[in-house]
Amino acid sequence: GRLYLEDGAIGQNDLSADGRHILPTDEQSWHLLSINSAGKIVGCTRYLQHQKNTRFDDLRVRHAALAESDVWGARLRAAVEEELSNARKAGFSYVEVGGWAMDYEIRCTAECLRSVLATYAWSRIIGGALGISTATERNGSASILRRLGGRSLEWDGAALPAYFDPHYNCSMQMLRFDSRSPNPRYEEAIEQLRQALLNAPVIYPERSGWQSLIRGLSSLHEPSIVGSEAIAHAI
Repeated sequence: GRLYLEDGAIGQNDLSADGRHILPTDEQSWHLLSINSAGKIVGCTRYLQHQKNTRFDDLRVRHAALAESDVWGARLRAAVEEELSNARKAGFSYVEVGGWAMDYEIRCTAECLRSVLATYAWSRIIGGALGISTATERNGSASILRRLGGRSLEWDGAALPAYFDPHYNCSMQMLRFDSRSPNPRYEEAIEQLRQALLNAPVIYPERSGWQSLIRGLSSLHEPSIVGSEAIAHAI
């Protein structure tokens, strides 16, 4: 919340009383955290994994400014519906990745790249995924995601354009990703992260909620589970 506020992406009224930026979908999402050697959380990425029968109107992206465009709104819907269909055919999850916030101490470092590559690693752990991200051009976020494997969302052979989002007060790009096709340069790093994530602690509010999110993992590859009472110890 502090970082988004300082970047001008949100206003003070968007924060909770204790300074957090909380969205309704946070309760249904994974959050991949970057933690420094002192145990401080210095980065976070929200990873929202959808059910197989999900449609465009169930997604957060339906609220994007581009979805309201008279020219591009219908094309965005059609493109995403095609992606959803492709995910179902491949037996993949469809995910929305967002909430990428990196503290100043790790921006422009290898840890910043690792936080993005971790989404590919996690997608492979859950059995594969196609995904979408409304990536801001602020701080070069969209260009970083493109270098690591993000691609423009397309419809009928044409890439959907960048657009201005008044809510976040910046230019955005609609990017897609496929867990099978990151930038080949980072395949080794993704595999290392995949192995590490299999043994990473997971903090969850209740086991029933965790079980609904863990789709795709076998009993032999479940990550370690840490209850909410052990959060301080886990980090």
